[in-house]
Amino acid sequence: MDLHLIRKIRYMKKILIFGITLLLVMLFFSCDTKDKIDIPFDNEVIGKWKLFESYISSGGPQYLVDVENGEEFVFFQDGSFSSDRFSDCTDGDFLIQSENLILKYDCDGVNIGSENSNGEITYNVTFESDFLILIPTSVICIEGCSYRYKRI
Repeated sequence: MDLHLIRKIRYMKKILIFGITLLLVMLFFSCDTKDKIDIPFDNEVIGKWKLFESYISSGGPQYLVDVENGEEFVFFQDGSFSSDRFSDCTDGDFLIQSENLILKYDCDGVNIGSENSNGEITYNVTFESDFLILIPTSVICIEGCSYRYKRI
């Protein structure tokens, strides 16, 4: 074999090894475990929900209360939502992260009063048949509280 050809083959091997190494390094640093947990929406929550029952407490054990004309949430496939909970602010974006529902209302200058320091309203979320159960985490219910929404 020609010496020039041997050098060219060695040079190509070095470039190939460098390219593969660079690709692996880029893949390693671009992946984040958070990316595998956070999803913009969860198909289970997509749809229209109406507050149906609340678990509340007045200093003792929690008890169930039926809610008439409860507030409504509509969660859309694109990660947005609407709600009639607050009259001054009705729309925003949501995110399901692990077992938490994060609501970010799109209302500049409106103080809703139940946001966390990031301006989000957060809940622990579970699903039970046709019910969405929300337990507030952005505000603390000293005696405990939760809300059951029914799919409508």
